[in-house]
Amino acid sequence: MIPAEVTEYFQYLSPEYNRINMPSSPTSSLNYLNDLIINNNNYSSSSNSQELMISNNSASDEDHHQSIIILDERKQRRMLSNRESARRSRMRKQRHLDELWSQVIRLRNENNCLIDKLNRVSETQDSVLKENSKLKEEASDLRKLVCELKSNKNNDNSFQKS
Repeated sequence: MIPAEVTEYFQYLSPEYNRINMPSSPTSSLNYLNDLIINNNNYSSSSNSQELMISNNSASDEDHHQSIIILDERKQRRMLSNRESARRSRMRKQRHLDELWSQVIRLRNENNCLIDKLNRVSETQDSVLKENSKLKEEASDLRKLVCELKSNKNNDNSFQKS
């Protein structure tokens, strides 16, 4: 026994525990305890109170033990609840991440489609611009030809009059 245990037992053996000076060393505590046991006849009148203290202490110990069990059960339930909550949170996070990745893939595909469409429109614009330029040249050439024809016709008419 360690000295603290010995001194705890004094309250069970001696109802006058508070009035007694506690021995300071373990050996003197054990000697004092032996003296109390040997001289138990001096305390025979208090044996009922000792039993009452022991039974009260047992009930108190049982209550304390029961409250510890209840607290442990609550702690276990809380731990399980926290684990389940963390699991649900991880699942939500994973689901959100999966949704974001699918959105990234969808947006990349859409972006690629838009780039392809833009390239096709740009190519079409280039070909239209080339064709427009060619048509403008043809129109210019045709105007020149019409002007020449008119001037030739006027010249022919003037030669015929003279």
